[in-house]
Amino acid sequence: MTDQPTTRDGFAEPFLLEVLASGGLDAAYVRAEGNTLYRHGEDGEEIPVLDFVGGYGSLMLGHNNPEINDRARELLDLQTPVHAQFSRHPYADELAAELNRIVQRERGDDESYYAIFANSGAEAVEAAMKHAELDRGLRLSALTEEIDAHLEEVRARVADGTATVPPEVAGSADELIADVRRRNEEQLARGPLFLTPEGAFHGKLAGSVQLTHNPGYRLPFKSLAAQARFVPRDQPGALRKTVDEERAHLLDLVVEGGRVQVVERDHPLFTAFVLEPVQGEGGIHELSAEFVAEVQEVCAEARIPVVVDEIQSGMGRTGSFLAATRLGLKGDYYTLAKSLGGGIAKSAVLLVRKPLYHGQFELAHSSTFAKDAFSCLIGLKVLEIMEADGGAVYRRAAERGERLLGMLRSVRADFPETVRDVRGRGLMLGLEFRDQSDAAAEPLRQVARSGFFGYFVAGHILREHRVRVFPTSSAVNTLRFEPSVYVTDEEIDRLEAALRDVCAIIRDTDGARLAPIG
Repeated sequence: MTDQPTTRDGFAEPFLLEVLASGGLDAAYVRAEGNTLYRHGEDGEEIPVLDFVGGYGSLMLGHNNPEINDRARELLDLQTPVHAQFSRHPYADELAAELNRIVQRERGDDESYYAIFANSGAEAVEAAMKHAELDRGLRLSALTEEIDAHLEEVRARVADGTATVPPEVAGSADELIADVRRRNEEQLARGPLFLTPEGAFHGKLAGSVQLTHNPGYRLPFKSLAAQARFVPRDQPGALRKTVDEERAHLLDLVVEGGRVQVVERDHPLFTAFVLEPVQGEGGIHELSAEFVAEVQEVCAEARIPVVVDEIQSGMGRTGSFLAATRLGLKGDYYTLAKSLGGGIAKSAVLLVRKPLYHGQFELAHSSTFAKDAFSCLIGLKVLEIMEADGGAVYRRAAERGERLLGMLRSVRADFPETVRDVRGRGLMLGLEFRDQSDAAAEPLRQVARSGFFGYFVAGHILREHRVRVFPTSSAVNTLRFEPSVYVTDEEIDRLEAALRDVCAIIRDTDGARLAPIG
């Protein structure tokens, strides 16, 4: 495989199309309903495909949910304005208020959040990064202004004889002040840092990709934005150790008892800690309560704001509106997207805790399509469906998730030499295959060493069983399952048959049936 694309059908991402074709995943779908996609057969007939990808978590309420589609038609028939920028947006305020009500219920407090709307999850993360950096910059500016005032006060007091420089400090007051300024300039030249867990994925834009652990996504663009420190999830004390190692100080001068003293002031080097309660693209890993508790404690001590990325795990997917709820994780920022748009609107939101909010951010950051009436009103309809009957959608997500998880565990129990692990929560689950890079059979080794193992497995399942699954992009041995809340027992049974078939192929054959086709 070369780095240069070779076109098959045209000019829309031809290299990616070649990759999909090599695994048999280049199907073209023409219709969608519930958990089913449809493609055309050779004679033009519709062929149903059971979809467990679920728009990478965007279809909590299924493809073309009738209630959402009816609302969309109503809005279009009413000629609802999409482009009315720089005007009042009462529907956006209503959506933000409803999100506040739900988040407050889940947090168990009355903390309020202001909303910045966006079009995609990665854009919401970028907005969080920018706002947190604005906050850090303002705090740093206030600190340096305070230090500058102290230095000038020391200069004046030494000059008028009301303060003296201690004899153990070499040089005059002017020399001491110059040295403090020089050292502070060295510290201020350091770029800001973000913190995030190993295995993190927060998007592929210039800023958000720096928070994505996968080096293949991140390293080519390392020079474009602030850098991150990736913290192990399973090593108690690792976060505190990282913060202590990177901790920086600025020097300040104060007068105590008529003597000039050099003191250290904390330099706010860290912009934010950004984390997913359940890591999606990193292989479906739920953070532990112990890790979350350490994050909350260390970040509170060091005044590092916490950004909770609920883009894939939120909107009820794990059995509560926020996946953070079960973990006791409380954020200064939350990002939501994917299912907020009901499967048809491109919608996302950043929620910023009121005490941290800076109004000038609204003039420094904007997005043409964000906060439009159509997307916001669809978002309100989504929340209405989810909150109906005392949150029946959340209860069903938990119940359906347990049914699906039980099936996956059964497959693992019957194929322990093939399946390494099953994990996740609610309707955000993963099945990890054991590494086959050293398999006895050459075809299986070839597939495993290609870097696309999960895609070839998914291609086989699609061809032979008409079931659509995908691996996580940063952990290609892990298949993820994110169906809608309306997934049925029969659909789960179809997935089970497909998984048992592919597990048997890996266990009992040379793997040739999984090899690239075409």
